[in-house]
Amino acid sequence: MIWPRIFTAMITPFDRHGDLDLDTAGRLAAWMVEHGTDGLMVAGTTGESPTLTDQERHDLFFAVRSSVPAHIPVWVGTGSNNTRQSIEWTRAAEEWGADGVLVVSPYYNKPPQYALVKHFTAIAQATRLPLMLYNVPGRTATNVEPDTVSRVIEQAPNLMAIKEASGNIGQIAHLLSQTPTAFKVYSGDDAMFYPALSLGAHGVVSVASHVAGDALQSLWRAWDAHDVERAYGLHCALLPLFEELFRLTNPIPVKWALTQMGWPVETVRLPLAMPEDQRMLQRLGQLLREMSELNLEVPHVR
Repeated sequence: MIWPRIFTAMITPFDRHGDLDLDTAGRLAAWMVEHGTDGLMVAGTTGESPTLTDQERHDLFFAVRSSVPAHIPVWVGTGSNNTRQSIEWTRAAEEWGADGVLVVSPYYNKPPQYALVKHFTAIAQATRLPLMLYNVPGRTATNVEPDTVSRVIEQAPNLMAIKEASGNIGQIAHLLSQTPTAFKVYSGDDAMFYPALSLGAHGVVSVASHVAGDALQSLWRAWDAHDVERAYGLHCALLPLFEELFRLTNPIPVKWALTQMGWPVETVRLPLAMPEDQRMLQRLGQLLREMSELNLEVPHVR
């Protein structure tokens, strides 16, 4: 099982009419693999999963899978706030040949922790695929506590990772101390990648890697080589970009950024929409113009 360090939570390209653009999806996936990404996740939050049909999930997966080398893992987002639906999507992903599934905690329902254990366990036990739990309380209104994760692992060993996007560094520390050594903790926030590495996290499930994959890979390699000064310098240099990519609801800014780089992915599906006032993204545009220099050399920051 290959566990990437820079997992990209991939956008879903739509054409100007709002229809799935499979050609661009495949080309973009291949391009990102050439620029720092070593794992891809499709049909997640960044991929506007709530707006995708079942057929679109299927077609998107195969467009991406056929466009990247076989050693690059391609995972599918199969979580929802309906356990039966999540099981159906997970079984479908297994049939397609997905390398794993990302399962977000239920949104809107707000289940208590003991119910979350039942929910995740039911999905995990319905498949042989590895599961990555996705904890993002800012979107789901429910935090998945470390004790809950441990209880699911006891009943479903194929829960093998978590995308932790609570923004709580203490929670990341608890997860790392309470879960088995082989369990992979990923930062679910680009801005928390460096701090999470310092605690022992495995990698990041990233949005910024769409436009800064080389820089993120350099950060990881510097850390792995014990060049903490350079890793920290890259982290500090990238922080403004991380912040601007979430100035508006993801994936609006990253799709806008890719469009400025020549990728025809400016369309988002309602209920999301691009801002009519482009000044809201001026700072992001300025940062993009600096990206080529950023990827080549970043001054050490003390």
